[in-house]
Amino acid sequence: MSLHRCCYEKKKIIYLSAALLFLAFLTWRLVRPMNIFVVTDNFARPMAVTRPPAGLQSMRAADCGKCHRAIYQEWAASMHAHAWTDPYYQTDMRFEDSQQICLNCHIPLQNQQPDLVTGFRDKERFKPILRKNPDFDPVLQQEGITCVVCHLRDGVINSPRVSGLAPHKSRVNKAMIQGVGVCGKCHVVSGRRWDTFFKIPPCGTVAEITTGNPGKAIKCIACHMPRTIRPLVEGGEPKPVRRHLWRGGHYPVQVRQAVKFKLKITKQTGGTGEAKLTLTNIGTDHFLPTGTPDRYLSVAFKLRGVDGQLKSKIFKLRRTIMWRPFIIDLWDTRLIRNQPRSYTFTWPEITQGRQQTLKITVRYHLLAEARRKRINYRNKTPISYIIYQHTEVLEGKQKLKIGLEEQR
Repeated sequence: MSLHRCCYEKKKIIYLSAALLFLAFLTWRLVRPMNIFVVTDNFARPMAVTRPPAGLQSMRAADCGKCHRAIYQEWAASMHAHAWTDPYYQTDMRFEDSQQICLNCHIPLQNQQPDLVTGFRDKERFKPILRKNPDFDPVLQQEGITCVVCHLRDGVINSPRVSGLAPHKSRVNKAMIQGVGVCGKCHVVSGRRWDTFFKIPPCGTVAEITTGNPGKAIKCIACHMPRTIRPLVEGGEPKPVRRHLWRGGHYPVQVRQAVKFKLKITKQTGGTGEAKLTLTNIGTDHFLPTGTPDRYLSVAFKLRGVDGQLKSKIFKLRRTIMWRPFIIDLWDTRLIRNQPRSYTFTWPEITQGRQQTLKITVRYHLLAEARRKRINYRNKTPISYIIYQHTEVLEGKQKLKIGLEEQR
């Protein structure tokens, strides 16, 4: 065999081997376990809060509620209280093989978890070394994001103000006053990794606020814990306090208040018609929807004639991500603060004397139907709800109704 032929064969083997290795790598990337975020120090382990402060019987919310009754009732109706028991979370957690890391936000206290994290088997900290927790409290576990998650540090109750009359040790925590408080423990998620190309982190609520607004103050509590005047404790003097509601995507009224709707229906040249709906995010500094990429808005136009024939068009306002073989942000059509987005629907000329009905519906989707089926989530409550709806009766030719509507 000539030297030239020998070199050719060697190169062929090298290229073939490289191609096979690359193919094997891509195959592994397609079937590997999916980790979409980075486990940073702030939530790698549960909070080592294991004892109530002197003066309190336990760390359970029910005991706090004996004095702070109004706050307890608000908390009990919030998603924080259902962070562990929420049926969707429980279904999704089982689908994702019940990863330990998920517990550190949904039941973040050490005593809420049946196992102690003593170390990790991997650098990414998705494979913890566990042993049984002798202080596990199953009742406390059911409380999810309970009172002491935010308020108890170093055996002392932290709050925006201190009266000196509480039966437990208290101190002023300025971080709670300034706006973000302890929200950043779980609501700031990192996605910076060699194989991810997020424009913003996977659940990037905080990053969305600062995008295009460098240096903007993050004030979660301004919207999600509105001010009120009432006694802090039963029988106390009314004072300016904040409500413990944390309302967001699960509360239709909260979402409706964040969006301005402007509808314009016009007659076009040649007798055709056009409906233009403009949505503007006027109520929140982050994108709408925010949080998990499963959430999205839909704008649906449906035109139905007297003969039952239907013409329709649906727009989806969502964050689209390619998950495999690499994680790449493709595009994002969600609502950005004070940046109107318009959606147009046209139809042909309507015969004189005939009528057609145009129905426009905007929905907030907590979960895509495809994802619901994939994880086998048998929801007992709707996974979407209407935040805007308008119906217009359209007449043929010159009788075409021209309307303009604004709704907040």
